[in-house]
Amino acid sequence: MGTTFQRVLLKLSGEALMGNLSYGIDPTVVQYIAEEITEVVQNGVQVAIVVGGGNIFRGIKGAASGMERATADYIGMIATVMNAMTLQDALERNGVPTRVQTAIEMQEIAEPYIRRRAIRHLEKGRVVIFGAGSGNPFFTTDTTAALRAAEINAEVVFKATRVDGIYDSDPRTNPNARRYQSLTYGHVLTKDLRVMDGTAIALCKDNNIPIIVFDLSVKGNIRRALMGEPIGTIVGGSCEIS
Repeated sequence: MGTTFQRVLLKLSGEALMGNLSYGIDPTVVQYIAEEITEVVQNGVQVAIVVGGGNIFRGIKGAASGMERATADYIGMIATVMNAMTLQDALERNGVPTRVQTAIEMQEIAEPYIRRRAIRHLEKGRVVIFGAGSGNPFFTTDTTAALRAAEINAEVVFKATRVDGIYDSDPRTNPNARRYQSLTYGHVLTKDLRVMDGTAIALCKDNNIPIIVFDLSVKGNIRRALMGEPIGTIVGGSCEIS
């Protein structure tokens, strides 16, 4: 099977790992994600992953209930490492060599984030999962995804969500919501479409990295997206609004 992309970055929310649970990790969902990624890697695509931690701890929610925002964000970073290790285990049970690299040093369980080492792992066919966000509070894992994509020279960022693309309004509340096939970075920012936070969009724009938003819940969509099939909504500098 031919591929469009050689090196990609997949952004998974922590909520994606909990399936229909109210919190935590659904092993069935994690296994499904691992199987989809395994097929992509076996077809020669180099895959890096940034995973969130919202299924375990929501930093902003914690801050709103009285916790200092920076402290809450650091706890959220630790939650992303838990998710990264869980995904690593599922991938390696599928026979895919995987490395977790963390922005906060945790040498007993993961490598520290080192750009050149991450690229070398990818070149050797290993999946690299980036944990602990960017290592800084006040930045989201969306921003981390854009940052790491630029650092490792990824060709595209895939944002896995619970809807099948970007809409002009919320399709869950508006049955007449219209899905875009493509958008410019500027349109996403000016219309405040909340695909990713503004810092992440600006990073992708500055480095000319397209963003593809697709529905994670449909079986086979991860494979379809990462193998270059047209799916979801693409955000890029030369895209027309359609």
